[in-house]
Amino acid sequence: MEKAEVPVPNLHRLPSISSPGLQGPPLEKTQSATEAALARVTSHLTSRSIINPGPPPDGGLQAWTQVFCAWLAIMNTWGFVNSFGAFQTYYASILPQSNSTISWIGSTQAALLFFLGTFSGRALDAGLFRPTVLIGITLQLIGMFTMSFAKNYWQLLLTQGICTGVGGGIFFVPVMGLTSTYFAKKRGMALGIVTSGNSFGGIVYPIVVRQLLDKVGFGWTVRVLGFINVVSLAVVIAFMKPRLPPRKAGPLIDMDAFRDHPYMLHVLGICFLMPAVYFVFYYIASFARDELGMSYTDSLNLVIIVNGIGIPARVLPGFIADRYFGVLNTIIFCLFLNIIILWAWLGIHDIPGFYAFTAIYGLASASFQSLFPTTIAVLSNDITKTGTRLGMAFSAIAGSALVGGPIAGALLKAGGNYTAPICWASAGAVVGTVMVICARGVKYGWTVKTRC
Repeated sequence: MEKAEVPVPNLHRLPSISSPGLQGPPLEKTQSATEAALARVTSHLTSRSIINPGPPPDGGLQAWTQVFCAWLAIMNTWGFVNSFGAFQTYYASILPQSNSTISWIGSTQAALLFFLGTFSGRALDAGLFRPTVLIGITLQLIGMFTMSFAKNYWQLLLTQGICTGVGGGIFFVPVMGLTSTYFAKKRGMALGIVTSGNSFGGIVYPIVVRQLLDKVGFGWTVRVLGFINVVSLAVVIAFMKPRLPPRKAGPLIDMDAFRDHPYMLHVLGICFLMPAVYFVFYYIASFARDELGMSYTDSLNLVIIVNGIGIPARVLPGFIADRYFGVLNTIIFCLFLNIIILWAWLGIHDIPGFYAFTAIYGLASASFQSLFPTTIAVLSNDITKTGTRLGMAFSAIAGSALVGGPIAGALLKAGGNYTAPICWASAGAVVGTVMVICARGVKYGWTVKTRC
C-alpha cells in the first residue's frame, strides 16, 4: 500500500513554533542574527566599519604601539634580508655553488620585498589590512621553518629566497602605511624609528647564528630564528589596528612620471646605488674571511656592526634635513661619503682598518636609504601621487637589488679577488650620485645654497 504524499508547507509562511517543550526563533530573526554575526566578523577583518576617525592623534599609547609593532615587522623582514651576509659566507663553505649563484638567494628575497610591496600597499587602501598581514606573516613563517629542513641550494632558494621574500613583501608595506596614518607632525620621526628595526634585525639574526650554529647546527639555529618571528609577528597581529576607513586607490602607474625628468633621473640614480649596498652587506663577512684570515664566527661581528651602526643613521638624517639643509642636499652629502668610503676599500689590508670601513659605511648607507622615500615626495609636483611614484620606484629598485649580489659574485670569480667587484660597486655609486645631483639641479637649480 502506497504511502500518501504529504505536501511540504511553505516554511516562510509558518508561524514560529511555540510549545513548552520546543521553542525556536522565526527564520527571519535567525537570518538577521547570522548576518549580524558575519558583519561583526567582517568588521574585525576589514576596516569597513570605521567612520570619521578624525585627525591623526600624533602620539599617545595606541599610536606609539603601532610604531613598536611596525618596528617588529621591519626587524623580521628587512632585518632578515640585511643579515644575509651571515648566511652567504656559511653557504659558500658548505655548498658546491659559486658565490654568485648563492647570492641569488638573498637578492631574490630583497627584490620580492621591494616589488610586492608596491602592490600590497593597496590592500591597506581597500580596507583589507588584517587579511593581508595574516597571509604575509603565514608565508614568512612557512618559509622560515621549511628553510630549517633545507639540504641543498634549490631548497634554500625556494624557502629563504622566494617564500620569505613573498611573505615579507606582502605585509611590510601595509604595516608601514598603517603606522603613518596615526601621525602628522611627528610622522618623519615615527617612520624613522620604524625603519631602525631594519638595522636591529641585522644585529639580532647574525648574533643568533654566531651563538648557535656550531652548537645546535643549521636546522635548529633557523628554527630559533623562526620562533623569534612567531613571537614578534604575533604581537603585530594582536595590536595593530587600522584607523582609517577604506579609500579609493589610484592607478599603480603614473604615466606623467615618465615625463618628469628629475624624478626619472633620481630613481635611476638610486638603481645604480643599491647594488653596491647589497654587495657590501652580502660579502663583508666573506671578504674578512678570504682576504684578512678572520674566522667565520669573528667575521659575523662585521655584519652586526654594519647593521647596528645604522640605527642612529636612520633617524638623525631626517631630523637634520628637515631642520637645516633640506632632504636632497642631505642625501647628496651622504652619497659623497658613500663614494669615498667605497673607493677606500681598495686600500684596506688589515683587520682594524676593515672595522673602521665597516662602521663608516654602515653610517653612510643607512643615511641615504632612510632619506630616499622622502626625496620622492620632494620631487613630486602632486603630493597625492607620492605613494604611486614611490611604488614605481620600489619596483625599479627591485630589479637592481636582484642582480647586485650575483654580479658582484661573478666579478669575484672572474678576477680571483675583490678588486673588480669593489671597483664595480664604487663606479656604480659615482654614476648614481651624479644622477641624483642632476635631478636636484634640474628641479631646483644648481645653486648650492638652495634648500631642497
